[in-house]
Amino acid sequence: MQIGSLISRAALQFGHAPCLSEGDRSVSFIEFDAATNQLGNALLTSGLEPGDRVGVMLPNSIECLITYYALAKCGLVRVGLNTRETIDDHRYKLLETGCRAVIHDTSQSLEEDVEYVFDLATLIAMIAEGNRSPCAIERELDSPFRLGFTGGTTGTPKAVTLTPRGELSELSAFLTDLVPDLRIGDKFLHAAPIAHASGAFFLPALCRGAHSVIMPKFDAVEFIRLAEETRANLTFLVPTMLAVILEVPGCNEAKLNFRRIAYGASPIAQSLLERAETRFGRVFAQCYGQAESPMVITCLKPEDHDRYGSCGRPFVIADVAVLDDLDQPLPAGQIGEICVRGPQLMARYWNKPEATAKVMRSGWLHTGDIGRMDDDGFFFLLDRKNDMLISGGYNVYPREVEDVLMSCNGVIEAAVVGLPDEKWGDRVHAVVAGQNNLQPETVKAWAVKHLADYKRPKIVEIWPELPKSAANKILRRKIRDIISHREKNNDLGVVER
Repeated sequence: MQIGSLISRAALQFGHAPCLSEGDRSVSFIEFDAATNQLGNALLTSGLEPGDRVGVMLPNSIECLITYYALAKCGLVRVGLNTRETIDDHRYKLLETGCRAVIHDTSQSLEEDVEYVFDLATLIAMIAEGNRSPCAIERELDSPFRLGFTGGTTGTPKAVTLTPRGELSELSAFLTDLVPDLRIGDKFLHAAPIAHASGAFFLPALCRGAHSVIMPKFDAVEFIRLAEETRANLTFLVPTMLAVILEVPGCNEAKLNFRRIAYGASPIAQSLLERAETRFGRVFAQCYGQAESPMVITCLKPEDHDRYGSCGRPFVIADVAVLDDLDQPLPAGQIGEICVRGPQLMARYWNKPEATAKVMRSGWLHTGDIGRMDDDGFFFLLDRKNDMLISGGYNVYPREVEDVLMSCNGVIEAAVVGLPDEKWGDRVHAVVAGQNNLQPETVKAWAVKHLADYKRPKIVEIWPELPKSAANKILRRKIRDIISHREKNNDLGVVER
């Protein structure tokens, strides 16, 4: 099975029904098939050859999805670039993966980094003028299909080699577990970046004849307006986006029709989930994955959301276990590293055999996440293996502390880091963002009430917002570096601002 054949099949099955909409523009399934053929043929005519890597840096748009699936049809390997990253980030990724071309809509000068540069105007012309004949380059199931990147939360991002087998497995997992009732006539609202998680929902929508509605850029007020106007019934959000939506005046009065809201990328606080379920109903489904196993490790279905703190049970296609430091399975209740195997996994890190061998040892992908499984087969994440703190001789999992802080009235985001301390070993330090009148003393008092003394933050800072990766994950490492640099230079005047 080729990914491109799913596009032509959808055109045959769903014809002139709307496939994609952005603002006042709409593209049918037949038009999407034709556009991906024309662009795919034009890219091969330009001098690129199947197997070449092509960087794609486009915002949420119809052109973005046409580009993704034109590359799928013509045998080129997509390298994802996020528009929120810097030009240095883009250059690193282009060089790391040996890209011959880049497709972008910005004024950034990338000509020196690749052989071919296609700007938005050129891209639109290629879509309009390319050869209309079917474009269908065959590619092996385990050959490179696209290259993603690890989040870079603990170091330099690594390129992850993802294959057609993995892409088809992810599609199957979504339609089996995450959005099983996706169907003709549904409308999926793409509010999160298509370059990241939201894009993973386009292929399932296309295969089932659903209509994808694109927001060029997330805005909470616009999200509510567009969801109400289009009567969208499915979407994907990260918890931070959900928190901001619930703060919009009039949110509770808007006529919204969501049947399924998938979420992921970061943990969700119980207080936020409770507020969201009060507003939207029991429609939330969590997916836990990572770049090496995109979106597919475990799934927490709507009916299981009373099991707070769980990331769910394994997707049908995934085998998940908790292993000890010797890679031996641990029984229910014991804490170890979450490991996974299955057809959705990456083939390897690009040009990094040693790193690949380290993370894929014993036949399992070692996620770097610490967790446990309960007696019913539900998994619980405690934290990243490298982020655990030891304070006063006790293990402290930052996520556990963050969850408690997030339940404090007025807190929207929280991050907990450990800083070197002569007395405690690691000093628990919290940074939160929230409503304008939020005070550190309020958060500290909440921590005293709800946390054991060794888990309580010694210092709480209020920041306007927390630094995040392009995938909307809070960057603890960056927060730790900012605070460490400030303390090293004795600049303590902004603590608890």
